[in-house]
Amino acid sequence: KTLALAAMMQGKGRLIATDHDKRQLAPIYERLSRAGVHNCDVRTPKGPNDTLADIHASADLVLIDAPCTGTGTWRRNPDAKWRMRPGALEVRLKDQVTVLDRAAALAKPGGRIAYITCSVLPQENGEQIKAFTARHPEFSVVPPEQTAAVLWDKAEDFAATALKSDEGWLMTPRRTGTDGFFVSVLKRAAAT
Repeated sequence: KTLALAAMMQGKGRLIATDHDKRQLAPIYERLSRAGVHNCDVRTPKGPNDTLADIHASADLVLIDAPCTGTGTWRRNPDAKWRMRPGALEVRLKDQVTVLDRAAALAKPGGRIAYITCSVLPQENGEQIKAFTARHPEFSVVPPEQTAAVLWDKAEDFAATALKSDEGWLMTPRRTGTDGFFVSVLKRAAAT
């Protein structure tokens, strides 16, 4: 997703990539180099200090590739459902609350949060977004119709197959022929 964003930005602006699990960041350096990306700052977590403290309330877009159960990948990884441990959903739900609340502090007035899961479970998707907007009334969901045109080239085809809700878009293997994904875009109210 970092490489896709970098390509969309065409070398302009500032892109920051980080992950709570620094092992997830290991492959990014070579990939960025191979792609010729020069505007990406990779920040590896170091101890208790917040690696993003300097961008408090200044990000135009915070993209969350949310930690999730991965139920949307079961189409191509059917054995994964048997590896899911008891309590895994509850752990992921807490992780999602943490990353969403952290993102809220990073988005500037008028800025956006894009929340993405590879899950088809309502608890990780629409219910998580409803709970977030209840905790953070300064954010509202960007109507799914507006996000489709921005996120997908063939927005009409996409809208005909993906499931739209007040909280975002749900793609399912049966309807879209893809893994299961959920996307919601939230916008912080502009400063008054």
